[in-house]
Amino acid sequence: MAEKRTIARPYAQAVFSLAQEAQDLAGWSGILGVLAAIAGDARMRELIHNPRVGGDQLRTLFLEVGAAVAGRPMDKAVASFIDLLIENRRLDVLPEIAALYETYRAEAEKVVQAEVIAAFPVDEAQQAAIAAALEARLGRKVELASRTDEALIGGAVIRAGDMVIDGSVRGHLDRLAQALSQ
Repeated sequence: MAEKRTIARPYAQAVFSLAQEAQDLAGWSGILGVLAAIAGDARMRELIHNPRVGGDQLRTLFLEVGAAVAGRPMDKAVASFIDLLIENRRLDVLPEIAALYETYRAEAEKVVQAEVIAAFPVDEAQQAAIAAALEARLGRKVELASRTDEALIGGAVIRAGDMVIDGSVRGHLDRLAQALSQ
C-alpha cells in the first residue's frame, strides 16, 4: 500500500488551494488541526476502521466533535471535505493531510519552523538572536521553538527545515571519534 504521506498529498493540495481562494490559510490550519486530532484519537481510529460504523455516523461524529472542540459549527466546505475523505476511506490520513497543509502554508507565507535544542535553557534574548541570524541566512521569517536535552553535554543543535547546525559538544565528540576511526 502507498505511504500515507503520498496518499495525503492531493487532499492537502486541494484544501490548500481552497484556503488560498478563500484567503483563510489560518482558519483551515485550525480546522485541519482539530480534524487531525480527532482522527488521531485511538477510539476514533477504531470507529474509522470498524465496518459496522457507517459513513453517515462518521460524518456526524467528526462534525459534532469538531464543532465542540473548535467552539463553532463546521461549515459546508468542511462537511464536503469530510464527506470526500469518508467516500475514499481516507479519514485515517487526516494527520498527514494537516502536516502537509502546514508545510504548504509555511512556504506560501515565507515562514520556516526552527528548533533550537540546547543542553541548558535558552533565554529569550538568545532565542531572538538565533532567530534573527536564521532569518538573515534563510531570507524567511523564522518561528523558533526551544527545548533542552542534557544528553548534548553543552552547546546546541539548530534545525530549520532541512538544515541542521550541530554545535553541540556531543556532536563534536561524535565527529572526532569518527575521524579517529578512519
